[in-house]
Amino acid sequence: MIDYLMGVDGGGTGTRVRIARTARAGGAEVAQGSGDPSGLGLGIERAWAAIQDTAAAAFDAAGLAKAPAGRIAIGLGLAGVQNRQWAAAFVAADPGYAALVLETDTFTTLLGAHGGAPGAIVALGNDSVGKVLYPDGRRRVVGGWGFPAGDEAGGAWIGLRAINNAQQVLDGRRAPGALAEAIIAWCGGSRDAVQAWLGQATETDYAALAPLVLDHAGAHAGAHAADPVARAILLDAGQEAGHIARALDPDGTLPLALCGGLGDALRDYLPQGLSSRIRAPLGDAAAGALRMVARHLDIHPIEPRR
Repeated sequence: MIDYLMGVDGGGTGTRVRIARTARAGGAEVAQGSGDPSGLGLGIERAWAAIQDTAAAAFDAAGLAKAPAGRIAIGLGLAGVQNRQWAAAFVAADPGYAALVLETDTFTTLLGAHGGAPGAIVALGNDSVGKVLYPDGRRRVVGGWGFPAGDEAGGAWIGLRAINNAQQVLDGRRAPGALAEAIIAWCGGSRDAVQAWLGQATETDYAALAPLVLDHAGAHAGAHAADPVARAILLDAGQEAGHIARALDPDGTLPLALCGGLGDALRDYLPQGLSSRIRAPLGDAAAGALRMVARHLDIHPIEPRR
C-alpha cells in the first residue's frame, strides 16, 4: 500500500525532494528537503545515500516518522541518467520503493515548469540544455553537449569567455578593463597565477567566474560601472539561449521558461521578441518529479506547495 509520493531532483550540487501523501492518505504535499549531491556521475551508492538522507531529513523536518520505502512511490530526475549503464545500475540498487520512475533532471524540470503541459525550457546553470514537450507527446532535446565543446550560454561557457579576455589583456592584445582586472585578481593576480589556475580549473571553476561577468555587465546596477566586454559576453549568451529556444519551437507557439541558476539573470540579454514569450516556471524539478510519479500511478497531480 502506497502512502506517500516523493519527487527527487538530484544533480552534482545538491538534492531536493518533495513528499506528498497519496489521495487515499490525504493527497497534500507534506514535506520538502534539500541535501547532498546525487548526480549519477558521483557514484550509484553515493547517489542513493544522498537521496535517502535527504528524504529522512524532510520527513523529520515535517514532524513525520519516515515511511518505509515499500510505502513510497518515488519519481526521480537525476543528472547522469543519459548514461544507460549508470541508470541501470541505479535502478538495480533500488532499496525497495513501491514504484520507481527515473528520468533526466531536464525532463522533470520541464514537467515542473509547465505543470506537465506542453512547453519548452532553456535550462541555464553551469551548463545549458533545452527541452520541449510537444502537444502530441513527443520530446526533443537541444544542446547539452557538455563543456567545453558545447553548453553555450551556461556559466562555464561564460567563464571561459571571460578568462580568454583576461589572457588577451595580459598579453596586450586587448585593452584593460574592470572585468579583466577582476578575473585576473580572482585567479591570483599575475600571468603565472592565471596559468596555474587554468592548469587545474574544472567546469565548476569556470562557472564560478560567471557572477563576476554579471556583476560587471551593469544590467542590474551592480557595484561596478558597465564593462563593455562583460556586456558583450552576456549578449552573446542571450543569443545562444535564443538559438536553443528557436530550435525547440521554431514557430514560437509554446510557452517558454528559463530555468536554472542563470535563467533570471540572462533574461535581460535575450534577443528582442523572445523575452516577451518567457513565463515564470510553475514549479521546480522536484515538483516535476512528483508529478511524473503521480502520472505513472494514474493519481491526480499534486500541486507544489509554495
